[in-house]
Amino acid sequence: MKFFVDTAEIDEIKDLADSGLLDGVTTNPSLIAKSGRDFKEVILEICKIVDGPVSAEVASTDYETMQKEADNIAGWAENIAVKVPLTEAGLKVCKNLSDNGTMVNVTLCFSTGQAILAAKAGAAFISPFVGRLDDISQDGLQLISDIVRIYDNYPDFHTEVLVASIRNPMHIIDSAKMGAHVMTAPPKVIKQLYKHPLTESGLAAFVKDWAETGQSIL
Repeated sequence: MKFFVDTAEIDEIKDLADSGLLDGVTTNPSLIAKSGRDFKEVILEICKIVDGPVSAEVASTDYETMQKEADNIAGWAENIAVKVPLTEAGLKVCKNLSDNGTMVNVTLCFSTGQAILAAKAGAAFISPFVGRLDDISQDGLQLISDIVRIYDNYPDFHTEVLVASIRNPMHIIDSAKMGAHVMTAPPKVIKQLYKHPLTESGLAAFVKDWAETGQSIL
């Protein structure tokens, strides 16, 4: 499974990139607004930090303006994945971009039918929102399982399932069990994967025992 981080905070991205865990980055208008910085400036800086796909989202909803924005964003860096909403206009833009070799991340997916449409439009990534479905008492992980199964039935589909709106480590683990290709999560959730009480208690015991020897490795 590829690990993307869902943030526009440069320091957080650098920290994860240094660990070797990071395969890409996703952003959205809300994350850019939270950063308080210029959109293009942030995206270009991220693209220099990571070699993998960096999702940068269009802001318009009508086809003509969305296409202009997408064409502009696509030219910023080679590892840009233009992010478009799963609407009729968004999928038209997706088809145009993918035909020209540009990676497209189709976002705000909430059904298998939508995922099929995105694959047929040539999307590089489809982003089903697990947490937001859970919020309305629907099974977000079941959607991931269904999309993976459908895509596996059709070798001509090359769209990767990018699990989004991840709220906890189990969303990541369960999605990996289902065969999802990519996940994107906030830095805090990714770092929770490090933690286990037995790891912490075991390390504390090792440190205590070593201290009692009075020795030093350095």
